[in-house]
Amino acid sequence: MITDKLQLLLVEDDLDLATAVIDYLDLEDIQCDHAANGVAGLSLIENQQKNGNQSYDVIILDLNLPKMSGLQVCEKLRAQGIDTPILMLTARDTLDDKLTGFSMGADDYLVKPFAMEELIVRAQVLAKRRSGQVSRLSVLDLDIDLQQQQAYRTGKPLKLSPTAFKILEILMRESPKTVSREKVMQWVWGEEQPDSNSLKVHIFNLRKQVDTDFDKKLVHTVTGKGFAIKEPSES
Repeated sequence: MITDKLQLLLVEDDLDLATAVIDYLDLEDIQCDHAANGVAGLSLIENQQKNGNQSYDVIILDLNLPKMSGLQVCEKLRAQGIDTPILMLTARDTLDDKLTGFSMGADDYLVKPFAMEELIVRAQVLAKRRSGQVSRLSVLDLDIDLQQQQAYRTGKPLKLSPTAFKILEILMRESPKTVSREKVMQWVWGEEQPDSNSLKVHIFNLRKQVDTDFDKKLVHTVTGKGFAIKEPSES
């Protein structure tokens, strides 16, 4: 699934509506996978993360789904640190329903019936950013609390500088994929980037904090490509 096109996942049990949405998106040159229930949708997303494939740009998630509700899917994704933006579809336009959805990790709501043009506009807006609803990220025994700006390994706090924490954050968000040096530097420093030696020093210190006391090394330099947080066997 390596593509420059917008890549969406629609989790919707109304097959007529799902077919209409997918056909319309195809006319707009937007790719869209489909799952008919919550369990299947969650499995598709988790398999993408596990296999290191390109993540979905947006997940369009119906509120009322068989096997697992949209709210349950949303809550599980956020608990796993998956920060793909979620657009929730609902037939109920009440404030309580929306507040419940936002509390579970939804980023936006669209009430049925909706115009296809509005669906596309909202998806395009969400696709430009990652969800701000994630508060923790976890990879194996490594965890970071984004609100407290604190990292842990096997539950023990790590002493990281603010810069090292930001590097760790992007590597964990993309794990197990390799993140290029350019992307790391853009994430950490933006347009005012230091020389490449600064990144080397911060990676050295990050590796020292994360891996020194452990047999299983998680911070990897991928020669000619960049850096990754992943199992040693995946190197």
